[in-house]
Amino acid sequence: MTQPLPMTGAAANVNLAGLGKNDYKGNPTTLCQGCGHNSISNQIIAAMYEMSVLPENVIKFSGIGCSSKSPTYFMNRSFGFNSLHGRMPSIATGALFGDATLKGIGVSGDGDTASIGMGQFKHIMRRNVDMVYIIENNGVYGLTKGQFSATAEKGLALKKQGTNPYMPVDICMEAVITNATFVARSFAGNPKQVKELLKAAFAHKGIAVLDIISPCVTFNNQSNAYHSYAWGKDHEEPLHDITYIAPRSEIMLEEEMMEGEAREVAMHDGSVIILKNLDHDYDPTNRAEAIRILSEAQQNDWITTGLIYINKDKPTLEETYNLVDAPLNRLSESDLRPAPAMLEKVNALMF
Repeated sequence: MTQPLPMTGAAANVNLAGLGKNDYKGNPTTLCQGCGHNSISNQIIAAMYEMSVLPENVIKFSGIGCSSKSPTYFMNRSFGFNSLHGRMPSIATGALFGDATLKGIGVSGDGDTASIGMGQFKHIMRRNVDMVYIIENNGVYGLTKGQFSATAEKGLALKKQGTNPYMPVDICMEAVITNATFVARSFAGNPKQVKELLKAAFAHKGIAVLDIISPCVTFNNQSNAYHSYAWGKDHEEPLHDITYIAPRSEIMLEEEMMEGEAREVAMHDGSVIILKNLDHDYDPTNRAEAIRILSEAQQNDWITTGLIYINKDKPTLEETYNLVDAPLNRLSESDLRPAPAMLEKVNALMF
């Protein structure tokens, strides 16, 4: 494949879409300084810039909560919809069904998804809507002063909240069980992994779930909290090193890699994910293995990160309904009305 010529001078700061990194930025953040959500927004900006995505081809969605403010902070040139608490999945489903030429990026939180929005989360998974679904997971309701969320670990003690008596919801486990076709977990304190997983998720055709542990520096960042920076750095257990290779890039593996150490996963758009196993000999296409490793992580209080599961064979919502190429929201009355001959045929069958 022909490689693009190296750029020099001012052109070196422009990607293949002719855009600079500033074209992917949003408004200045109003979240707390040090919030993991800001780090995630920065990696979305970097990933979309490096993938040369046209912002006008992306639509952003969110619900309610600190996390749902995040789309304001990236890709100002993209349209967006800030919906009701827990209702982001249905809004995204309708929008992407109406115009399947767009790629969706939804940003939610552990409260927005795992509490009031759990029912909608389950249905967008099984319908395999073609979008990236990011959960900025901090274990608390930061916008309403730090109450426990559904992902808070049992025994967590927070100021003015007491001690949490309930077992947490594992968002990745819920996604795998509900037949999501791309499931990954990362930690906001590991920006390189976050960016590579974002690229892989965006290249995936179908629902791509990214559960990102994103510490709340104001209400849930004590060293013994599972959603804190300190705990994340000490207990992160990466499954593999992950590298995203764009379609235009030449795929080259390091010579010292031995057979079996690296696994390539080809994506629909011609890009490739290279997974280099670390301590785990792990196959992300094995759904039963994904459930096993998530259970193991829960028992050992590990934050298992990386690409946990991928399935490229399940049809998307668009493919299930065999939609026409033109967006439904741009079809005219003449496009939608059956031809006279077809109406006569239908009427003949009914009478």
